[in-house]
Amino acid sequence: MTPPIRIAVAGALGHMGRALAEAAAADSAATLAARFGRLGVEGEGLVDVETALGAADVVVDFTTGQASATLAEICAARGGPALVIGSTGFEPADLARIAAAARRIAIVRAGNFSLGVNMLLGLVAWAARSLPPETWDIEIFEAHHRRKIDAPSGTALMLGEAAASGRRVSLASVEKRARDGVAAEREIGEIGFSVLRGGGIVGEHSVVFAANEEILTLSHSARDRGMFARGALAAALWVAGRAPGEYDMQDVLGFSGEA
Repeated sequence: MTPPIRIAVAGALGHMGRALAEAAAADSAATLAARFGRLGVEGEGLVDVETALGAADVVVDFTTGQASATLAEICAARGGPALVIGSTGFEPADLARIAAAARRIAIVRAGNFSLGVNMLLGLVAWAARSLPPETWDIEIFEAHHRRKIDAPSGTALMLGEAAASGRRVSLASVEKRARDGVAAEREIGEIGFSVLRGGGIVGEHSVVFAANEEILTLSHSARDRGMFARGALAAALWVAGRAPGEYDMQDVLGFSGEA
């Protein structure tokens, strides 16, 4: 019988940390080996980072971009464990640090671990490829709870990348992050972002394709964080024992053809 995969949860005192701990404890294929806070954070039931890493096959981390990059470097320096990163709000330097760590350990990094969202990414890319930019504008709308610190969300940016990929352009060359005051009319091919922060909204994402005569909307609604926790746990079970590299949910779900 295959022994359960030992899971350590970073940021264990946060909403996602608690949901991840519950998901790991409830899955017979996993065991909750350790809980720890952001680096330097202490709390009831938490252990220090080195103890957690030594007890785990995989660490699941939903903290911040900078904290995740630091944790990736620590895991890489000691040769493991593998890492699942669900943090958002990365600076380019953070992503470079994670990419360097992935040369020594296996890392799954995704802006969203929902199966529905990952299906939506494929639909958005397909629609963007099929609907010409000369007649179809793209606007990405996202809404989250008032405590979310980054905007647009990591999922919104993933949707933007999917749309840009469908049109075979870079997102950086066509994105419009904000509109304010008297500005020029919308440019052909532009991909816009609209953001709402308020209340306890778990996560709402819509991609609007707007033509003069009709509007197509592709959307996803998150009902509770357990959905993300279950997806992240599936990624943790998948990445345990994998070769070093930086993977995403397309790999985990087999959409990339490399799983």
